[in-house]
Amino acid sequence: FTSWGLMMMMMMMMMMAVVLVTDAAVGKSGGHSKHRKPVDGGAALETVPLQIDPDALVPPRNLRPLQNASISPWTYNISRDDSLVPPMLSEARCLLRGCLDSDGKEDLSLESRPIMHQVLLLRRVKAGPGLGAGSGAVGAGHNFHFRLESRLIAVGCTCVRPTVQQQD
Repeated sequence: FTSWGLMMMMMMMMMMAVVLVTDAAVGKSGGHSKHRKPVDGGAALETVPLQIDPDALVPPRNLRPLQNASISPWTYNISRDDSLVPPMLSEARCLLRGCLDSDGKEDLSLESRPIMHQVLLLRRVKAGPGLGAGSGAVGAGHNFHFRLESRLIAVGCTCVRPTVQQQD
């Protein structure tokens, strides 16, 4: 079990918890105030309280690292952005154009392609006028809130047949 695997599983579990907590908060305010603010296009931006309990995030065990056992091996590029939760993201990068055959040699009749997955992230944003501690900021004097974002990232690589386009 690698530290990357643990980090990736924690990130996925955190994102699922964020969605569940956000859905619950949107569905019923639980006595907390909600703030609605119109944005471009007529849609309303809604601010809801969010609490994440890190103790509720338990990583699964006994996961086998696949990146080096695959016939389409990959490596990970790690980026860091302190305004995001989680602050570190790992994105897969395919190591080969083709795929490995049974002898371990690259076969260019097949292609290595990234497996894309949509993840949810929280971005820390400075709060505008009128938004303060009751709208997602933590503690007095912190003038920020979190915005839920979606990002498409490569989580691994797989082997596919090449795309052939017929020319007329």
